[in-house]
Amino acid sequence: MKNKVQYVTAAFGSVVIMTVSTSTMSVVRGYIDVVGSSTVYPFATVVAETYGKKTRSKALKIESTGSGGGMKLFCSGRGINTLDITNASRRIKYSEFKKYQKNGVKDIVEVKIGYDGIAIANSKQAPVFDLTRRDLFLALTKQVPSGNKGVLIDNPYLNWSDINAKLPNHQARRL
Repeated sequence: MKNKVQYVTAAFGSVVIMTVSTSTMSVVRGYIDVVGSSTVYPFATVVAETYGKKTRSKALKIESTGSGGGMKLFCSGRGINTLDITNASRRIKYSEFKKYQKNGVKDIVEVKIGYDGIAIANSKQAPVFDLTRRDLFLALTKQVPSGNKGVLIDNPYLNWSDINAKLPNHQARRL
């Protein structure tokens, strides 16, 4: 973003998926157990609160484990100690689907709810934070090119200035 703008925004989107196993366990347990994506969690919480207000019920339990963590728990099988719903920022992997089947979860439904995203913004009161796509990639990716053609290494960059000397010496990512 070469022009000097006072407000920079970039979005990274992904599909929000809800996977449901029709189960009578939620009736026995007294609540519907929902676990999954940390980016979907705030929205799922609002849905649960709205449901609770409209029905005067506390029948939804929402937890955040991340998409992969939710899928792993959901894949574990059926029963009173398993999930009813998992939400994710991606589709179900074929290997997860096969694990569902193996563990007796055969009546699942995948529903696309919408899209989630991450916005990167520069405050109007702060100095211009002139980021490129490369800068963002190097801040967010798990592995980066090493310099040897085709070889990747764990991402060593901690601060924006490590990525681009023109950027401030502020933390770019959390470990």
